[in-house]
Amino acid sequence: MKTFLSRLLGRLSFLTAEVLVLLMVFLAAFAGFFFLVRVVFVEHSVALDTWAFHRMEAVRQAAPGLDGWVYGVTFFASAPFLVGAALVLPAGLAWLKRRREALEVFLAVAGAALLNQLLKTHFHRLRPTSALVKQLGLSFPSGHSMIGMALYGCLAWLLWRHGRHPAWAALLLLWALTIGLTRIYLHVHYATDVLAGFAAGLGWLVLLRTALRLWWREGQALDRKGA
Repeated sequence: MKTFLSRLLGRLSFLTAEVLVLLMVFLAAFAGFFFLVRVVFVEHSVALDTWAFHRMEAVRQAAPGLDGWVYGVTFFASAPFLVGAALVLPAGLAWLKRRREALEVFLAVAGAALLNQLLKTHFHRLRPTSALVKQLGLSFPSGHSMIGMALYGCLAWLLWRHGRHPAWAALLLLWALTIGLTRIYLHVHYATDVLAGFAAGLGWLVLLRTALRLWWREGQALDRKGA
């Protein structure tokens, strides 16, 4: 009996810690996103965006051979890559009998892509005129940053939860951040677009994780009642 109670209390404490962390991440992402909305659309401040472009110009002048690497990195959150990842990764996870994880990855990418388009349509911010490459669509928030954060953040979470691989999880998050920086480097997005994309991507991941957890828990309760 004591062993059972100790295990139960340990499980409850873990759940409480996870819920608190998710709540803190969501509130931080929510606050950050709407702070950026205020900066861009209410205060009409360009100070951060101008500063970021200047820093990236300094990097380009110091390392003129960096462009090729930047184009390569930014591809890993492009539309063709994300469509492929949203199909191949879930299919692979389903083949490995990880159907829940497959659904989580698919919804992370598909949901972030849909939400990104809705947000872009609502805010309707035009892209920078100084872009180094032609890019269609609107600017706020950055799709590469938002959907990239959703994909790589979801994979990082799955690695942490199942394999306890904090180093790989941290590298995936760092990769998502690096992709966002390439958008500023290429002048296809303002820094505020990229930061808003990160915030929106994290917020979507928390909402998705919470919704799936409640759904699966309800399904398990119904299964027990049926039994």
